[in-house]
Amino acid sequence: MNQESGRSMIEMLGVLAIMGVITVGAIGMISTAMRTQKLTAVNDQVVQMVTMVRNIHVEYDDFSNMNGTTIFGAIGMSNENPYGGKYELGVNPSNPRQFVVTINGLGQSECEALVTKAWSDSVEYQASNGKNGGATGSCNGANGTNYVQITYGE
Repeated sequence: MNQESGRSMIEMLGVLAIMGVITVGAIGMISTAMRTQKLTAVNDQVVQMVTMVRNIHVEYDDFSNMNGTTIFGAIGMSNENPYGGKYELGVNPSNPRQFVVTINGLGQSECEALVTKAWSDSVEYQASNGKNGGATGSCNGANGTNYVQITYGE
């Protein structure tokens, strides 16, 4: 009687196929988690910016004296966003009692996600009684060229 030990080639190929399927599933889950984490980081950073700008300008009637290039140093955060683009802060040219947060350097899917998100403290969201998300933007460009703008104030 001759007994062989070990695994056959078919068994090994089956194990490798199962491992491949598991790996593909894990990569998809990791990708989704990273996308969600970046969107959450952008939300948190915008909320922090808005809060700090309002705190700095609390004694003024409007935001006309806000300098978008130096405000990031004053609030102690970088103007770089998680997508490799920049945040910009500026006064709404048609209403000095409002300021605009611009998120630049977005891909199309990130831009669409941020435009459709409910920015509950924004001017447009409040004016529409929550029917509009509160953001506008250009999401049809090449990756890295899209932007979202959110207006805050009165």
